[in-house]
Amino acid sequence: MLLKLYDKNNNPDDIQKVIDVLNNGGLIIYPTDTMYGIGCHGLKERAIERICQIKNIDPRKNNLSIICYDLSSISEYAKVNNSVFKLMKRNLPGPFTFILNGTTRLPKIFRNRKEVGIRMPDNNIIREIARQLDAPIMTSTLPLGPHDDIGYATNPELMEERFGDLVDLVIDGGMGGVELSTVVNCTGSEPEIIRQGKGILEEG
Repeated sequence: MLLKLYDKNNNPDDIQKVIDVLNNGGLIIYPTDTMYGIGCHGLKERAIERICQIKNIDPRKNNLSIICYDLSSISEYAKVNNSVFKLMKRNLPGPFTFILNGTTRLPKIFRNRKEVGIRMPDNNIIREIARQLDAPIMTSTLPLGPHDDIGYATNPELMEERFGDLVDLVIDGGMGGVELSTVVNCTGSEPEIIRQGKGILEEG
């Protein structure tokens, strides 16, 4: 199913449709401030396992990431010290994934790795969904193959055509980008950029 959503002034019933899908353990494709993502309710282990199977991800070997609505909700699911909090406050919302040590609020599937990627995209659609869901959204890149057309990553109608049988809902939030987020590992003594993507990190 393809659902058109806008930056603001969406019909509350349309947002509720997305919330219902997530609460029922469904999978969605949605816009971010980088590429479109595939995700589910971040506290529903079975839905997370479905995404891991689709993406062929082993959660024991790969960090999983979640989208949070705001900084205060991040601290429920990840351990944040003062310096990391300041760094995130300076750069979020934005095209970054911050790797942090997770808390016990996250499902067991995350605790295999003890770390979690935190996203707070500068995109009103997915942030409003996260706010109304009142829970994190597990997020990953689309399950694209090496020979897939770029349209499958940027055009929601083509995403629906390509992935419609894998997910319960594709959100059309306009054309998507092609750059990944910048990944910042904050589990050591100093933040370290481990993948340079769209975001330019502003430090102290």
